[in-house]
Amino acid sequence: MGKVLIITYYWPPSGGSGVQRWLKFTKYLPEFGWEPFIFTPENPSFEVKDESLVNDISDEVEVIKLPIWEPYSVLDKFKKKGQSQQSDMVKKNGKGFMSKLMLWARGNLLIPDPRKFWVKPSVKVLGDILASNCIDTIITTGPPHSMHLIGLKLKEKYGVKWLADFRDPWTQWDLFDNFYLSKWARNRHAALERKVLQRADRVISVSNHYAADLAKLGGRKVEVITNGFDAGEFEKHSHLQPEEFVIRHVGVVDELRDPRPLLKAVKELKSEGKGFRVEFIGNINQTLRSEIEEDAYLKELVSIKSYIPHSEVLKVYRQSAVLLLILAHSQNAPGNIPGKLFEYLASQRPILAIGATDGDSAQIIKETGAGVTCRAEDTEQIKKSLEDMYDQFLAGNVSHEGDVKAYSRKGLTEKLVGVLDNLSE
Repeated sequence: MGKVLIITYYWPPSGGSGVQRWLKFTKYLPEFGWEPFIFTPENPSFEVKDESLVNDISDEVEVIKLPIWEPYSVLDKFKKKGQSQQSDMVKKNGKGFMSKLMLWARGNLLIPDPRKFWVKPSVKVLGDILASNCIDTIITTGPPHSMHLIGLKLKEKYGVKWLADFRDPWTQWDLFDNFYLSKWARNRHAALERKVLQRADRVISVSNHYAADLAKLGGRKVEVITNGFDAGEFEKHSHLQPEEFVIRHVGVVDELRDPRPLLKAVKELKSEGKGFRVEFIGNINQTLRSEIEEDAYLKELVSIKSYIPHSEVLKVYRQSAVLLLILAHSQNAPGNIPGKLFEYLASQRPILAIGATDGDSAQIIKETGAGVTCRAEDTEQIKKSLEDMYDQFLAGNVSHEGDVKAYSRKGLTEKLVGVLDNLSE
């Protein structure tokens, strides 16, 4: 059996799609002849916590932890009460001096990211770990892209076979320009990114657009292994049905993922005598919360709930009449495939996506027949799609029948194993 060390910052009890990607790969790797080891921080700083994911860690994976020092304990002292690291960081207006200073420090001093201080101690201990466990293959997954710098150092020092996984872009990240980068800092980020792309033995990413962009930057082939869904998790909830017509969105809402086009359509439908309920579950930015609270129509139609455990989310999917997918509106929006899209697919509920109609997400929705993607500015199409979905709901048609097997976690792990097997040859 081959052995592989996976270096990841995010691991349960951290929540989110980045955690689930490698949690699920490690679950199925042993079935294909690979023994996974996880190397992760002992005391990471993360915004979303989900203890239920701990129960999904395979008994066949050894988790190795090393303490990490991060500057967040210092930066948090300057953060306003109630400010979110994730959903409020991207707002374009209203940033105070300290917020701008923190962003400048993040982009210009903490290169590539605040986890950079974990690189040197990790490389120091991993030499013995690799040798004692006879491991000669590693995987690094970012962001944070400091994980890739650990892989780069291990490649240079020990000659390991190295697969670099880019879940999100680096210099082409949507928020990259929010850090008030100097020319020197921008060049430094780009140089490190290029070095990782060129020195890794294989590079993978999560979407066709991301892979194409990375391939241009690195001058090499970048393969695509998307995120997916774990079919077994949905079987226990297959009996659940939506009892009322509720449009639900699960996950982060910020200024890059703007639900206002949907809310505009819902308001117009309400004025026409058709009231559709909307529910947001997760981290919602404060600006949008305030707008909803101050609008008479939206206050009546929209409800907001905080993050709930992943195990509970699966039930919510099945009990929804429509699942709302808000795609980022940014330079790399065509490559953005939210992790929840695949679980939306597995839930077999109709999907209403708002965003780029020529992107990877829209293509997946079209290929699987799982729903429709509307341009944000096309209010009439959004309204018509909602009315069509409502008519289908009244007729008792609450499921889509698309073929989604290509996105099962087990099948995607088999694809990953094909890359690993080629590395070991």
